[in-house]
Amino acid sequence: MTDRVTESLVPDEIIMNKIYLIRGRKVMLDRDLAELYQTETKHLKRAVRRNMRRFPEDFMFELSKEELDNWRYHFGTSNREIMGLRVPPFAFTEYGVLMLASVLNSDRAILVNIQIVRVFTKMREMLASNDAVFQRLENLEYRLSEQNDKILLIFKYLKQLKQAKQEGTGHQNRKTVGFKRKDEQ
Repeated sequence: MTDRVTESLVPDEIIMNKIYLIRGRKVMLDRDLAELYQTETKHLKRAVRRNMRRFPEDFMFELSKEELDNWRYHFGTSNREIMGLRVPPFAFTEYGVLMLASVLNSDRAILVNIQIVRVFTKMREMLASNDAVFQRLENLEYRLSEQNDKILLIFKYLKQLKQAKQEGTGHQNRKTVGFKRKDEQ
């Protein structure tokens, strides 16, 4: 199929909203992937369990009870039925999602996986470009702090000059400088 058909399969925003940060990794949960693949979660989990050797810890992990409770807490519900989760879900990293396509072996799974990988790549590129922007901002902030010190020094000298002018120090007893006429001497 063409890229247009692949891209129109699922909007990128929907995929991005289904990517969570758990254990410091960007992951997608089994129920969200099952929804995207238009299959039942139990079928997806069954296929994964039959092929556990394909899913090492850096590809997929099961959420602990504490992680599941924490995840539910962030969605503002403690009712297990509302979130549809009675057992801790599998969390798939980008590599796990790729492996999942080979396990499920359906045309839709392959097309959706291609799109998911593209979304993960876009997110990585956005983070990389943001890192460059943050680095530039830090450099600018450093330069501004140097300039700030210089500006503060200038204001300090201006205050001293203003204070000296107000006090009139040294101006009364000074000889005038410049050309003098004979009648002024």
